[in-house]
Amino acid sequence: MAIRKGRMYDSYTFSDHERKNFAILELIRRNGPITRADISKVTDLNIVTVSNYINNYIDKGLISEGGMEASTGGRKPTVIKLNDDSAHAIGIDLGHMDASGANMIGMVTNLAGKVITKVKKLRTKDTMDKVIESSLELIDELSRKKGVDKNKIKGVGIGVGGVIDEHLGTVRDSTKNGVRASYLSIKGIIEQRFGFPSFIGNDATFAAFGEKMHALPMDIQDAIYMYSDVGSGIIIKGAMYCGASGSAGEIRINYPRNGEYLQASKNLSFLLPTGLDLGMVNQAKKLIKEDDAKTMIAELCGNKPDNITVDRIIEAAKAGDTLAIELLEDGAVNLGIRIAYLVNLFNPEIVVIGGGIEKAGSLLLEPLRRTVRKWAFEEPANVVKIIPARLGEDSVALGAASVVIRDIFIQA
Repeated sequence: MAIRKGRMYDSYTFSDHERKNFAILELIRRNGPITRADISKVTDLNIVTVSNYINNYIDKGLISEGGMEASTGGRKPTVIKLNDDSAHAIGIDLGHMDASGANMIGMVTNLAGKVITKVKKLRTKDTMDKVIESSLELIDELSRKKGVDKNKIKGVGIGVGGVIDEHLGTVRDSTKNGVRASYLSIKGIIEQRFGFPSFIGNDATFAAFGEKMHALPMDIQDAIYMYSDVGSGIIIKGAMYCGASGSAGEIRINYPRNGEYLQASKNLSFLLPTGLDLGMVNQAKKLIKEDDAKTMIAELCGNKPDNITVDRIIEAAKAGDTLAIELLEDGAVNLGIRIAYLVNLFNPEIVVIGGGIEKAGSLLLEPLRRTVRKWAFEEPANVVKIIPARLGEDSVALGAASVVIRDIFIQA
């Protein structure tokens, strides 16, 4: 099959040599120190092939060989490990905008994915092109942090919320009046100013890859990452799935911008967006303002409904507040119906819940799991496990850095 150039995120674009590079180096990253014989067994490559690849990696300084593994007899085999500090990767999460703004997170990792330094700052509302441009300042700040060697930085991954079009090189805000912005010029500026490549992709897709690389067992091949209610990242056969143009994973419909919306919304409410907060914040404000609901949520916000946040709702629910618990359950049911559809469609082994709502723990996850079991077909529902994101707020940035690490591996 012909290789389609420029598609860095799908495994089918890789040559056989690149796939073997990634399989071997990723195994060493996860399980090293490891022997050549064990690499051969796990990857199903003959020992001569493995040795040829290993010798190449040693010559390039990516791995080192030394030390002995315990042996029951005969010559003790030497073990191989990744040279963690031979390269650095930058990962940036531009943040998903909500009513209170968004947090940008940037980090530098070593080749093993260990975070060397991290920066978190508030991102104010702005146009998409300005938001992408703001990554330049963050890259510069990260590259000057203590412990970071500029000469070792091999690339930057940037996760952005929006609809990607790889053919046009654009990203569009998926809100009602979203505007397209080109990211090609920023990629050129990054390469010219900093001297390394950049990889710009959907934040949920990068988050899915981050969880796959650093949190899920290596044998998990099919997974979905739910970025709350605003998008999803899809892993198929161990690789990011981005679709024909890079926009796969959008779980919302592109609803009409005219009077048709009101008519359609009555029948398609479960496909319409409720936001990062699952619609809980607006619902809580309405109940407190209009119905004078008595709830701990109001107390935690100083009796100022406009200060209500998801975190305050979760805090109240964990303290036993009835209204807060009901809000979480309602949000879980609405999200669970969407997930049930995706479970039927993709038949994943794992669904990871992220985007911040996972902090509610079992108060959200249990009604969500019940909903999926109710609405999904029995066969895929019996297989799938629904778990909270383990990387938390770092999922996108660490996933973005991992795309750079993956590029280093396949190009070895």
